[in-house]
Amino acid sequence: MVQREMTKRGRGKKYHSSVYAFSSKIRCGHCGSWYGSKVWHSNYGEGQTMKSIDESLRKLQTDHIDLMLLHQPYCDRYGAYRDLEKAYKAGKLRAIGVSNFFPDHLVDLASNMEIAPMVNQMETHVFDQQRETRRFMDELGTRLMAWAPLAEGANGLFSNPTLTQIGEKHGKTAAQVALRWLLQNDVIIIPKTVHKQRMQENLNLFDFELDADDMQAIATLDTGHSLFLDHHDGEVTKQFMEWRAVVKPTE
Repeated sequence: MVQREMTKRGRGKKYHSSVYAFSSKIRCGHCGSWYGSKVWHSNYGEGQTMKSIDESLRKLQTDHIDLMLLHQPYCDRYGAYRDLEKAYKAGKLRAIGVSNFFPDHLVDLASNMEIAPMVNQMETHVFDQQRETRRFMDELGTRLMAWAPLAEGANGLFSNPTLTQIGEKHGKTAAQVALRWLLQNDVIIIPKTVHKQRMQENLNLFDFELDADDMQAIATLDTGHSLFLDHHDGEVTKQFMEWRAVVKPTE
């Protein structure tokens, strides 16, 4: 089991993360609460995944979760996703989806399920733009949500000459330019930071717009591959099999 308690304050909003099998709660005064969660692959399987969903509902003290994702494309993803469909139909989940599902994983799953994933959370940033994956997602009507939208600072993102030059033109930082590029490409972003100033910067994205030249220049930064791991690599898969123990199956 993974548990984390975190409180962040910025611009009148409070973000509280209470993680049980990767679940989170967002509070803001004018919009109530929003809940998002993921099922770890140790809880995959028809019936077992429903236990995990019900446990997350209990831990979050709510009767619904706004978005539930399967965390990885391994193990019994078919049985797990069937439970997501059942929970969605029962009103326990308001949206369902997957995470780290490349086109082969995504098309296979969607072709064997009643409801196509509504969201696919993928490593997505200016250096890995997921062009091929998005082509298949668009066909299925699946929205792209970015994890590591700032590439966790890798590959010199914060000082990248292209991003910096564009930022100077708009009076913005390289990070703000990178995030704005994702927004204008219709990518859902959840930038992660514990620093108040960076939180404020991450929210200050709506008073400028990148022009066509900016967008094209940033598009050329794409490397077409992950900066962190390859989900098709056998050694990576072996590691994830070992990591199943991170979250014990819900009883």
